[in-house]
Amino acid sequence: MAKRPEEAAFTAPAVDGFPHPELRQGALQEPGLQDSGLQDSGLQDSGLQDSGLKDSGLKDSGLEEAAPHFVGHRERLRERFRQAGPEALADYELLELVLFRAVPRADVKPLAKKLIERFGSFAEVIAASPERLREVKGVGEAIITEFKVVGAAVERVTREAVRARPVLSSWSAVLAHCRASMAFADKEQFRILFLDKRNQLILDEVQQRGTVDHTPVYPREVVKRALELAASAVILVHNHPSGDPTPSSADIQMTKTIIDVAKPLGIEVHDHIIVGKDGHASLRGLRLI
Repeated sequence: MAKRPEEAAFTAPAVDGFPHPELRQGALQEPGLQDSGLQDSGLQDSGLQDSGLKDSGLKDSGLEEAAPHFVGHRERLRERFRQAGPEALADYELLELVLFRAVPRADVKPLAKKLIERFGSFAEVIAASPERLREVKGVGEAIITEFKVVGAAVERVTREAVRARPVLSSWSAVLAHCRASMAFADKEQFRILFLDKRNQLILDEVQQRGTVDHTPVYPREVVKRALELAASAVILVHNHPSGDPTPSSADIQMTKTIIDVAKPLGIEVHDHIIVGKDGHASLRGLRLI
């Protein structure tokens, strides 16, 4: 029996060979849904599954991501430094302030404490060689660079204090510079402060680097360098990585040899200073030269 007109199948008119756009395959999945890849009506294409949640990675509506605990600690530590000064901070806390620059988003307190435990003090951490620092888990090139910048800044500030006035009238500045530059180094260094006729600093130069307990020093090379710089006097400085600045018999003999070579050429050896973690010693002050 023929179908009545109202029961006949409806066929949309074709446009360019395709069915009407509203009835193309896949155009609509369910009534009321937009072609946005979301399954529930009313949600925007934001990558979130539940309406009302921000794109913060949280699963429950109304909750916001809490700030990491170390953020507040960093600001409190900075504020304490500003208000009370560096003397109010322990060595590991001062080290944290340096680590903040190299490690912007992590809790660095455990690393700061580990470094102090390993090397002994803030100054010894800053002075430690890159090779030894790399042995500590968590220490990379960014941290090493920050430490070396601090060390270089201290050395430059103390050197300028020496340069500003005649050396013999600012002996405390000379000692401060020598300690800042060498006292905590893990290998021996031999450096020379070259002075002009007014005892103003011409050049502060590390001439030799050695091992943990020895640095080769060549008296004729010392004098030759002084002549090249037209220096009238020198102050010899070296460090004892052991920490004890007591001069050895070899230190005394080497100093006397330099004096004997330099004196006929009009170059005076004002002193030989030995620095270490435990203090400093002056051979002239001890009447050894």
